[in-house]
Amino acid sequence: MLMQRLCGIDEAGRGPLAGAVYAAAVILNPERPIAGLADSKKLSEAKRDALAIEIKAHALAWGIASVSAQEIDEINILQASLLAMQRAYQAMVAQFGVHATLIQVDGNRSPKFELPCEAIVKGDSKVAEISAASILAKTARDASLLVLDAQYPQYGFAQHKGYPTALHLARLAQHGITPEHRRSYGPVKKLLA
Repeated sequence: MLMQRLCGIDEAGRGPLAGAVYAAAVILNPERPIAGLADSKKLSEAKRDALAIEIKAHALAWGIASVSAQEIDEINILQASLLAMQRAYQAMVAQFGVHATLIQVDGNRSPKFELPCEAIVKGDSKVAEISAASILAKTARDASLLVLDAQYPQYGFAQHKGYPTALHLARLAQHGITPEHRRSYGPVKKLLA
């Protein structure tokens, strides 16, 4: 009989005006539990970074994937988030050759998979696998914004991570948009008008 393998999936970066949306898929190893898993938004950056290393070392399998700002503009952020989740699962399977028997995703919508999948509202604070996925997605996205910060230092991406803060909006008005900005988002669209 096949052991039940739960894969948790979550995304990071739906709200920002710039950068890709990221998702991660994680199957935890019941023999190597990880203490301190929680919704990534409730953890400090240092704690997230430490847990991300532990998850990658101890999980049975994990995968991380993204959908670019250009793709977000083409298909909308909801579809892009669902696509990132599918890509994260595919990346996990490709990397580890491990399949789940059940997928649980954070939120109220789930992508289409060939196996049972449930959407769980506030899943990132209820299901350890989804918490782990939220941590991997968030740390991967934050790392990608540090790369953008080096490419476009005048925008302050390292500070606001692409979110529509006062600083980001001021820099957008001052410097215009980059190829990494989501053109379908209100504040960016307004600048293009």
